[in-house]
Amino acid sequence: MRWRVPGLPSLPGPPPGPTRRSFWRSPIRSPWLTSVFGLMLLATIPVMFVTGLLSYAAYDPDLSPVNDTTPGKGLLGFYLFSWPTHPVWLYRLNQGVHVTLGLMLVPILLFKLWSVLPKLFEWPPLRSPAHLLERASLFLLVGGAGFEFVTGILNIQTWYKFPGSFYPLHFYGAWVFTAGFVVHVGLKLPTMITALRSRSMIRELRTGLARTRPEPLDAGYLVSPAPAAPTISRRGVLAFAGAGSLLVGLLSVGQSIGGPLRRTALLAPHGQDVSGGPGDFQVNKTAAEVGITASETGATWRLTVGNGGQAAQNPVVLSRADLLRMEQHTASLPIACVEGWSTDNQAWTGVRLRDLARMAGAILPASVLVQSLQNGGAFGQTVLSAGQIMDPDSLLALRVNGADLTPDHGYPARVIVPAIPGVHNTKWVASLTFQA
Repeated sequence: MRWRVPGLPSLPGPPPGPTRRSFWRSPIRSPWLTSVFGLMLLATIPVMFVTGLLSYAAYDPDLSPVNDTTPGKGLLGFYLFSWPTHPVWLYRLNQGVHVTLGLMLVPILLFKLWSVLPKLFEWPPLRSPAHLLERASLFLLVGGAGFEFVTGILNIQTWYKFPGSFYPLHFYGAWVFTAGFVVHVGLKLPTMITALRSRSMIRELRTGLARTRPEPLDAGYLVSPAPAAPTISRRGVLAFAGAGSLLVGLLSVGQSIGGPLRRTALLAPHGQDVSGGPGDFQVNKTAAEVGITASETGATWRLTVGNGGQAAQNPVVLSRADLLRMEQHTASLPIACVEGWSTDNQAWTGVRLRDLARMAGAILPASVLVQSLQNGGAFGQTVLSAGQIMDPDSLLALRVNGADLTPDHGYPARVIVPAIPGVHNTKWVASLTFQA
């Protein structure tokens, strides 16, 4: 048998193996089942994309190059805006949805890929310009999905075994994946709608293994011309995928919402068991991991508060005792990180950032550069916006839950600001430089 492609010489028939339709013998693989999984992804992938874009916006990359992990983004940053400080749980909710939903989609994505495996080996590889566009979108879709989910899961587990920084890799990968997704949906949506209408969902959910039959051969390329006897029904496949997705969700959502479910977050890398002490809640990096020593944070530690604007004056140098003599305020705030984990609300006590700005002579501060004692590594410094400085809940925290900060939580002083990524709540603060 030879294949004819318009404008090209005839091609020989498919070689033995997966390029032959008869190689794929599952009696339940069909356009209808593929379209059901496709519909699930069509409803959830846009949520993943939007929450991912919002996560990037929360770093305020346009505020300063210090905050910008993707300086070459160009037009891809068209949507950026100044991240708000309220509601205080905004970033916690965004990342909880993004990470938990992403993990729950892993079983759905794997079943979707299983359902279209014959298409990946379709012969001939290219039949027409339209087929070329479909194949290109499929390559971007499958490759992009694999890249995004793998890098995302590795980041959740804080296991950085990929080259380069997670942030630009995941950001640009998301745009590539979404481009393939949009093109593929545009090409296949009519086919998906036709396939979904071809069978009743309720009827399929009532059909057990004994009454499971292959779809007609003319239903589409995915139908096997030589199906084997069924070993599972379509209802069983959907139940298996749904149960797997639900199980992954139950084993991960606790790291985001806290409470009793934190103990069930077995897939979370930041622990479930806490003893209940004032400073006994999750941290990202310990003092030892970033090289912070007791000599740096002891009695000789000083905070430098400066003004880098036109009204610059000599910086103010404060000890921890000086800060404790200033007016103290308490704010109940969580810490939420890009990996999806967050703490419950903690009672932070310290000096308002806006009070320190006035001390530096910045009555209407535009921004503040916060620098840590941490040497090297990512996020040793950050820039906060005017709205973040002026929020009454934005503090240079000295105590938490009625006790002094522990070294791992940033002793002698750390920044705590509502609704921002955890890495911008800089620990072991050495200096604050306000811009008026």
